[in-house]
Amino acid sequence: MTEHDRQTPAPARTWRRIRTGMARGSAPWLLPAFALVLALGAVSAVVPVVLAAALPAVALALAMVWFFRDPDRVTAGAGIACAADGVVQFIDPRSDGSTRVAVFMNPLNVHVNRAPLEGVVAGVQHRPGGFRPAFDKDSERNERVIWTFQTEIGEVTVVQIAGAMVRRIVPYLTEGQKVEKGQRIGLIRFGSRVDVYLPPGVAPAVAVGQKVRAGEARLDRE
Repeated sequence: MTEHDRQTPAPARTWRRIRTGMARGSAPWLLPAFALVLALGAVSAVVPVVLAAALPAVALALAMVWFFRDPDRVTAGAGIACAADGVVQFIDPRSDGSTRVAVFMNPLNVHVNRAPLEGVVAGVQHRPGGFRPAFDKDSERNERVIWTFQTEIGEVTVVQIAGAMVRRIVPYLTEGQKVEKGQRIGLIRFGSRVDVYLPPGVAPAVAVGQKVRAGEARLDRE
């Protein structure tokens, strides 16, 4: 399996083997969590009362594994792929004719984001800002990474927005790199939002409140 995923249409709810690994950028959180579990486990063998503290540490480590999981995806065969797992929070027609589709990710969602189309990374801009909850309207001023992709249908913009917790975005690609549809582009740690700007004339195929999956859900109408 390469860094990007297979470019074949997803079968309609048929069983397939999916590999799930850990997201790049998760080690600073996973390693200390498991080191704490091992340390408390070793001490509890001598001092049994420490076992009471080891159990919450195990729960925390397992929660970290769940949060940082990074499953393979079978990329949508046509159209613009969703960049994030989560729920469509709002759909916002813009004055320039584009349409912003915002997907909110809660801590239970996969937080690895993906490229909506094949093309070239034309720009990666980090913009400092605040750290309001990603579902708050004031999150418009939050820290973010703005991706510009040059694709066969023109420029497509993806914005990763940091949330209130931990506040770290980990980009996986740099300007000038080629990217395939559904390829992993970066990780947002602990609660966040991802906006995709559909080009003028492209109508959204999703609705507010709809659950979507990065790489698999199609954002635009045929």
